[in-house]
Amino acid sequence: MIHRLDSDLPTFKPLNFRPGLNILLAEKSEGASDRQSRNGAGKTSFLEILHFIFGGDARPNSIFRSDALRDSTFEARVDVGSAPVSAARSGGKPSVIRLSDAGHLQFDDVLAGGSSEGYLKNEDWKRVLGRHWFSLPREDDGNRFQPTFRSLFSFFARRHFGGGFERPTQHASAQQTWDQQVSISYLLGLDWQISSRFQELREQERSLRTLRKAVQSGDLGGYLGRAPELRTRLTLAEGKVAQLRRQLEAFHVVDQYAELEKEADQLTNEIGRIAEQNIADQALVKELRSTLDVEDPPAFGELEDLYKEAGVVLPELVRHRLDDVQRFHRAIVENRRTHLDAEIRSAEQRVAQRNDRRTELDKRRRQVMQILDSGGALEHYTALHEELGRMEGDSEALRQRLADAERLENTKAELDIDRNRLAIELRSDIHERSGLVSDAIRRFEELSESLYERAGSLTIDGAQNGPNLEVHIDAERSRGITSMQIFCFDLMLAEMCAERGRFPRFLVHDSHLFDGVDERQVANALQLGAERAERCGFQYIVTLNSDAIPREGFSDGFDVRDHTLETILTDATETGGLFGMRFN
Repeated sequence: MIHRLDSDLPTFKPLNFRPGLNILLAEKSEGASDRQSRNGAGKTSFLEILHFIFGGDARPNSIFRSDALRDSTFEARVDVGSAPVSAARSGGKPSVIRLSDAGHLQFDDVLAGGSSEGYLKNEDWKRVLGRHWFSLPREDDGNRFQPTFRSLFSFFARRHFGGGFERPTQHASAQQTWDQQVSISYLLGLDWQISSRFQELREQERSLRTLRKAVQSGDLGGYLGRAPELRTRLTLAEGKVAQLRRQLEAFHVVDQYAELEKEADQLTNEIGRIAEQNIADQALVKELRSTLDVEDPPAFGELEDLYKEAGVVLPELVRHRLDDVQRFHRAIVENRRTHLDAEIRSAEQRVAQRNDRRTELDKRRRQVMQILDSGGALEHYTALHEELGRMEGDSEALRQRLADAERLENTKAELDIDRNRLAIELRSDIHERSGLVSDAIRRFEELSESLYERAGSLTIDGAQNGPNLEVHIDAERSRGITSMQIFCFDLMLAEMCAERGRFPRFLVHDSHLFDGVDERQVANALQLGAERAERCGFQYIVTLNSDAIPREGFSDGFDVRDHTLETILTDATETGGLFGMRFN
């Protein structure tokens, strides 16, 4: 309950409230527009002050941060918890709330020593109000979609300029679907966490749509690919990783690997040189043997026979000389053959010696190669480890791509299953809490029947997209049906929340709610609001222009003047408005 609204602005007109119906009346001069009366009379500004003191945003374009009001503090005396508290806020320091008489509140050490005089951050102030007015649980950092004080409060202080009078279940045109569903579910006593999970599901579906769009446009097609292809690539990559891992497990680091590797190269080179030298000597032996075969002494006997046939008889001296020559040539040939045999034996001996040396070298090379084959150098081992790390990284990347591709292919079906499961859970919750649902339906019907001949209807259903509330009043020839739907819906919420202790114990309706509403319906609404507020112990605060006060339609014994605040605003003079001055 609000007791008083005041300010240290000298020209401000204080407002004092009482239980039940409170009408803030503004006399609207002839020809004044709604925009002129905003700062002229101040009915809408009254609602803005309430939002400002009770944690609303104070952006740079806020009227409370304008040159005219920046240095002014606005204060409300209001029931919070078991007793009244004075809360004040200024546009010059909008992040801080000054509290008085707040010692009975539970601040969880927000205020040092629990002092009744102190300052509180606006964010903490909203938490305190959420706890005491709406019994909000502690904020769960892991849940982004939970009921908030500001959203719940806005259903009981709707603002026309934010689109608060467009739909009953929406306190602002910018209010998101999840916030509507979570807030209404919480206020009605349904399981709001189901609505929260519906929004989490919508977020996943939105991400899935974005991902699919990226894949279809080609932005991610090269990354994701098709699951079967990625699975094949992953299988081959994992096989190579396993093979290299086995190789590393059997790897033996050889000491002085570089020296042994150098020795193996030297042995190989020397064996190669031996082979080349053997080839040369073998060719030499072949050539010497060929020469040896044709190495014979001259045929001197054939020469003597030739002379005889010619009838020439050689003298004895000539024959002796021919014999000497023949012996000489035979000696030369024998010497030549002996030399060739010696050269052949020498070459063959060199080949045999080299073969023995090659056998020794080859034996040593095999020993070195066996050592090298059994392991490797530390540098090589490190390089293999690095290669294993790279291959494992590639495999993990493929594994992630495969998981993403499979999730993309399977998530849509899984999300559909989750949505159906949530819808079933929601319907079960509505069924289990049928008493609360029936109470809301009956109250709305009674309220609408008090305004119109035909009763309106409220339906609460568990749809595939979350809880669905539909409000209907059948009065085709009457104006302002949407406004009266909102009126009945708000009053129903106020009654139920007041009984369950989730309510600030005041409901505020701006005069815009009654624009276009028949005079008789306005009278019925004011009287109905007064009766229900008195019955349930809360305030019903209404701002009205004087020309909108019904002249008839009230029941006997109900005098609307008994509920009008002493302070009456007017836009006829510069000082007649709530602020006592006009500003842009």
